Amino acid sequence: MSTITPDESRSSDDHCTPDALLHSAPSRDVTPEDLVMAAGKDVTPKNLDWARRKMEKEGPTAIERLLP
Repeated sequence: MSTITPDESRSSDDHCTPDALLHSAPSRDVTPEDLVMAAGKDVTPKNLDWARRKMEKEGPTAIERLLP
């Protein structure tokens, strides 16, 4: 019985994404709506106020604390 190694079982189209390309930062500025949705909350005036305060306090990295 032959054994196939994981590398042999991959098709030529399979590949791993390099770590340098894995990030959660958006290509544009984060909005309060983005932060609310990343937190899994509904976009409501109360949650938008929360997001604005969080962004003012933590800056653009506020969303990084919520996303992997």
